[in-house]
Amino acid sequence: MVKPGMYISDRYEIIEKIGSGGMADVYKAKCHRLDRYVAIKILKQEFSSDKNFITKFRGEAQSAAGLSHPNIVSVYDVGDDEGLHYIVMELVEGITLKKFIEKKGRLEIKEAVGITIQIAQGMEAAHDNHIIHRDIKPQNIIISRDGKVKVADFGIAKAVSANTFTQDAIGSAHYLSPEQARGGYSDEKSDIYSLGVTLYEMLSGQLPFAGDNTVSVALSHIQSEAQPVRNLVPSVPYSLDRIVQKCMQKKPENRYLSVSELILDLKRSITNPDGDFVKLPTAGFVPDNPTRKFTQDEVEEIKTTAAKSPVTHYDSRQHGSQSQILREEEEELDSIDSRWEKVIIIGSIIVALALTVGIIYLAAKFFDIGEMFRPQPTPQPTPTTMATPSLTPSPMPETTIPMPNLKGYTFEDAEKLMLQKSSDFQILMDREEYSSEPKGTVIRQYPVAESDVLLGATIRLTISAGPEPLEVPRVVGLSQSAATVQLEAKGFPVVPSYEASSDVQNGYVIRTVPAEGETIYEGETITLVVSTGRTPTYVNMISLIGKTVDAARSELEAKGLSLGSQTEEYSATFAAGYIIRQSKDVDTKVEQGTAIDIVISKGPKPDSEPTPSPTPSTAPQPTQTPVPTPTPIGAAYYTFRLSTAGRENPIVYGNSSLIYFELKQGNTSVAIIPEGNFSVTEVGDIILNYDQYPSEFRFRLDTQMYSDLSEGSAEIELWATDETGNHVKRDTWWIELQEFTE
Repeated sequence: MVKPGMYISDRYEIIEKIGSGGMADVYKAKCHRLDRYVAIKILKQEFSSDKNFITKFRGEAQSAAGLSHPNIVSVYDVGDDEGLHYIVMELVEGITLKKFIEKKGRLEIKEAVGITIQIAQGMEAAHDNHIIHRDIKPQNIIISRDGKVKVADFGIAKAVSANTFTQDAIGSAHYLSPEQARGGYSDEKSDIYSLGVTLYEMLSGQLPFAGDNTVSVALSHIQSEAQPVRNLVPSVPYSLDRIVQKCMQKKPENRYLSVSELILDLKRSITNPDGDFVKLPTAGFVPDNPTRKFTQDEVEEIKTTAAKSPVTHYDSRQHGSQSQILREEEEELDSIDSRWEKVIIIGSIIVALALTVGIIYLAAKFFDIGEMFRPQPTPQPTPTTMATPSLTPSPMPETTIPMPNLKGYTFEDAEKLMLQKSSDFQILMDREEYSSEPKGTVIRQYPVAESDVLLGATIRLTISAGPEPLEVPRVVGLSQSAATVQLEAKGFPVVPSYEASSDVQNGYVIRTVPAEGETIYEGETITLVVSTGRTPTYVNMISLIGKTVDAARSELEAKGLSLGSQTEEYSATFAAGYIIRQSKDVDTKVEQGTAIDIVISKGPKPDSEPTPSPTPSTAPQPTQTPVPTPTPIGAAYYTFRLSTAGRENPIVYGNSSLIYFELKQGNTSVAIIPEGNFSVTEVGDIILNYDQYPSEFRFRLDTQMYSDLSEGSAEIELWATDETGNHVKRDTWWIELQEFTE
């Protein structure tokens, strides 16, 4: 008995069982010689003593080992160890296409085409080696974790010659080609039919034919036309719908003659989805090929050829054992073997005889044929008051009805409607799926609407479970825009809300409503609470003029402010080391945390008379104005103070500028330059206001030239050079002129 931990051929260590089929079990194992994980298929113990089984098992390996293609599961090794017959294959970690379809409902168009092309490329490699798969279906297609599609399980593949003849119908009923369902000739075009059914299921999420047993499904493949997939999913492109129809033609010669042609059309459908390049038979329904009849010599020749095949050995004397093998290989209940073929043949004969007898009976009744063979009685007068009723043939009982569209019905209403049409219908709730449709209503049905359904068939309904419950994802700490994009991508409308926060940066998410991790449904609105930053606190600006830097720093920190840039400047008013200007006006509202820039006195210029330093015991006071040069006769002296702050920066960033004023009073206008040719250099990004200009301006004017100028109100304009060197007006103030003498 195979158990985890045991070794096979001293090379393969069994890890765990990962699957089981009719004749073999599949295990995950580690190849210690090449240090890699593999899948190892081991023939079941009860079949190990049967030479026919062993021959078939080895034939599987021989047919698949010669195939090397990225879209085919590789076979590495074949052997036996103490009665255990095994095949070593590539281990593909992933999900079957069947599970993938069930998970998504139906696939996107490009996704389905891409998967189909990869399957077809694997089939093309097999067909080039004269090997047909004969069981193409989503259960045998594996999608690896990196998105690679691989065709698996060549367990019933067979090396074919020009006249391959199958003795039993093999494969899954829902994907069988008509010729396989009849147990007839099978070739590469049979695989193309099965691939067409697989593509049909990928695009629509449904199978083309349904029935309450495998016999009815097989008969549908032979006799019925599948509803075009475009009728089920209108978004399917025209060309792709035609490709599916061509793959699923009843006559093999009407399908694609090779997988290469199919791949070419699939690629063209991507670039030209509405193109009319797929050619279909012009007639409507084309009946399938008649079953080929072989002469006795041909049958004997076929048996002889099959007996020599390295793939399998067929012996009519061992037909019972062979049938057992095929039955054991079936993975699902939807497979067909020779027993069902016999049932189909016998049932068809019985139905045909019954129909023939019924038609003869009705014809006899209608034409009164029996009267020709009966002795003719003596005519009797017919009563004139009686009318002889005419005989009409009884209608044939219907065996199928058009399937109604049940979408939107509740399960109870759908069941009631179908049972009104026939009490023989079996109505099953297939499963529930999350959907935007109202909870409890039908969102999918099988058979599909408008298809012919047999009376007494099983009707499978998929019911809406309502919107899918989802968890609110974590977006706290993201920017508002990033959080909005993430939530809207998941189907949640977003509404912003704002509040101040001292912990979360301005423009970033503080929390969501509903909160992270709570359950909501797709389409429900999520409120993003976004930070506007901390709530600012304002304080009144204090005066720093005449104070030392350390004293200013202490007072600013007590107010929640900080000391900013420090520049130095000559001053005839304040001693060196004392503040002569500050960047914010006294008593103005300043936000806490603001840095206050200051200008520190360097003392008087070296060529001017030094100003006495203030006494240490008291706050420094303005020194006495130095004695000026004797004023020329006819000159007047004026001074003024600024009465309001400037509104814009008079100096361009990074530039130097000479500042001057234009004084206007009455009809007098005169340009004046403050004493010392006051200028500002290398401003940086500081916005200057009047605290950064001298608080007091003195100038001399010739009273004879400007006799109209007098003490009192005046208008003064600030002028400064711009980035091009031109002088432009920067601001205007109202001032009070005061005359003084020196």
